[in-house]
Amino acid sequence: MAIKQLLKRTSGWLYLNSPVGRNQLHGAGVILMLHRVLASDQAAELPHRNELCVGPKAFEHLLVWLKKHFDCVPLMDILQPGARSERPKVALTFDDGWRDNAVNAFPLLQKYQVPASIFLSTDFIGSHQRFWWESIGETLWNSHGEQARLHLIERLQYLGRPLPTQCDDPDQQRRSLALLNFLQGLKTLSPLDLNRLTDDCPQESLPQALDWQQVHNLEASGLVRFGPHGASHAILTGLDDQRLDEELSRSRDALLHGCNQPLPVYCYPNGDNDARVRQQVARHDFPFALGTGTGIYRGAGDPLALPRFGVSQRTARNPGLLSWRIYRGARP
Repeated sequence: MAIKQLLKRTSGWLYLNSPVGRNQLHGAGVILMLHRVLASDQAAELPHRNELCVGPKAFEHLLVWLKKHFDCVPLMDILQPGARSERPKVALTFDDGWRDNAVNAFPLLQKYQVPASIFLSTDFIGSHQRFWWESIGETLWNSHGEQARLHLIERLQYLGRPLPTQCDDPDQQRRSLALLNFLQGLKTLSPLDLNRLTDDCPQESLPQALDWQQVHNLEASGLVRFGPHGASHAILTGLDDQRLDEELSRSRDALLHGCNQPLPVYCYPNGDNDARVRQQVARHDFPFALGTGTGIYRGAGDPLALPRFGVSQRTARNPGLLSWRIYRGARP
């Protein structure tokens, strides 16, 4: 595995620094997808957090690497480019609107003067409403005590979702990986069941999401802009036409009232979209929308299904792996 990763990092580095790579990426844009920047790299390393979380040291390492190889630009500079750049462009996007985007990510964005776009699940902003993945995952990880964990396990059994024995493995890495797989399986539960399970988890002392004052402060910095990522974070493809219209309207209106200059870009919760959803997004005055498919943006293709590269803790620590993925995504 180590040799394979070394080969990928080396190939990616050679691609970014070769005439062929520079030519293929000339005028192109790379959009990165992040979610959270935790206070601890050690916490972000665990498999059940790794895909959605990076630590501060890894995030700073990523920013330094990006500044070396790319022009770090606002998202709209890629979607509506002006003067062509000699170097490839990269834009950072954050999904959901986590509180740690302001507490842990922004100071580093400010230090290196890297702009970013944050896409808010607007019902969560300024409230104590919680993201089910975080609340259920951390309760099962025993972050809130054994009594809370056992209570949630009972509720899961009642729903026919018993916790696998691997989630009690004494090895931390194996236990975390088993929890990751279990949480992935919970995505098939109804939103009502997931909300009820979340309500069974202990309330945290601080909100998980940003509040509107933090949104205003970040926007006033000139480095950060905001767009909608759903209102309730419901999967849009699973909504009927009326609920889809309500979800899109509510999230759009919250941004119009809460921000001075919201982005004309929608961001699909979980990346899920289809022709019906894209049509409705366009009808709500969004010419662009972000998915989770990977690839380079060259100004062609469907602007309502824009590609992004996801960034995990592993990728942020080893950005050469990102250059390998960019190489694969840039091939004709």
